[in-house]
Amino acid sequence: MSGLGSGWGTAALIIAIAILAHEPWRWLGLYVGRDLDIDGVLFRWVRAVATAMVAGLVMRLLVFPAGALAGVPMALRLAAFAAGIAVFYAARRNLAAGVAGGAAVLIAGGYIV
Repeated sequence: MSGLGSGWGTAALIIAIAILAHEPWRWLGLYVGRDLDIDGVLFRWVRAVATAMVAGLVMRLLVFPAGALAGVPMALRLAAFAAGIAVFYAARRNLAAGVAGGAAVLIAGGYIV
C-alpha cells in the first residue's frame, strides 16, 4: 500500500476532503437553526449544558490535573482559579480577560514557586 505522497497536490486533496466532510453540516446547521429563538427554552437549555460541561472540565483540571499542570501545587492552581474569576467579574464578565488573569497568576506563581 502506498502513501499519499507529499507536496501541494496532497495538501489540496486533504483540504478538499475536509471541506466536503464539514461544509454540508455547517450549511445544514445554518438552515435548521435559522428560526431558533435565542431566548427560547431550547437555546437556554443548550447554553446551560455547555456551561456545565465547561465548569466540569475546569474542576477536573483543578482537582485532577494532567500533564505539566500536575506539577503545579494545588494552592497555586486555586489561586489562579480565584484570580481568573475575580478578573472575569472585574472586566464586566469578559471571558478572555478572566482566562488571561488566571493564566498570568499561574505563570507568575510558576516563577515564584
